[in-house]
Amino acid sequence: MIPIKDENPSSTTPFVNYGLIIVNVVAFLLTYFSPNFDQIVTIYGVTPAQALNGGERIAFITSMLTGMFLHGGLLHIGGNTLYLYIFGDNVEDLLGHIGYILFYIPVGIAGSLVYIASNPSGPVAIGASGAISGVLAAYVVHFPSARVRAIVYYGFFARLTRVPALILIGFWFVYQLVFAFLDVEGGVAYFAHIGGS
Repeated sequence: MIPIKDENPSSTTPFVNYGLIIVNVVAFLLTYFSPNFDQIVTIYGVTPAQALNGGERIAFITSMLTGMFLHGGLLHIGGNTLYLYIFGDNVEDLLGHIGYILFYIPVGIAGSLVYIASNPSGPVAIGASGAISGVLAAYVVHFPSARVRAIVYYGFFARLTRVPALILIGFWFVYQLVFAFLDVEGGVAYFAHIGGS
């Protein structure tokens, strides 16, 4: 299922959510197309070995923040932006502008910590997925019956339909769990997704 739009209008302008989207997209454009992208990821992404082998503590702590704003490709930034745009406004409306950013950053860090604990020798991790997973968890707890327009695939066919947020986000969470334990799709930190939620 791919969400297109929720039918849950917010009562305030989600300035923080828009700001997070802009920062993510600008950081992506400035880094991904750089000839030094791999070096940027190594320096600013979350490296489990750095955390567990007594690496430089300040660099590790800051990487949990900076790594949230780096993305590894168009699908990565596109998917994260889509989910943040659809679900983040309501969570910001619920928590307030300051409360939202004070929620977003810690759940992103929690996602990184779960990734490190589950994959201590894993590669560098980047992306806002842990933070966005926390946003999805908050959304489904507070708005489980909100309708979401989504593309649902039936084999080779697809249909635009309305589903409750609980079903869509529940499906997303089960997908993360299955692929985290199967470990079949390299390059995706599924445990970071689970950890954020």
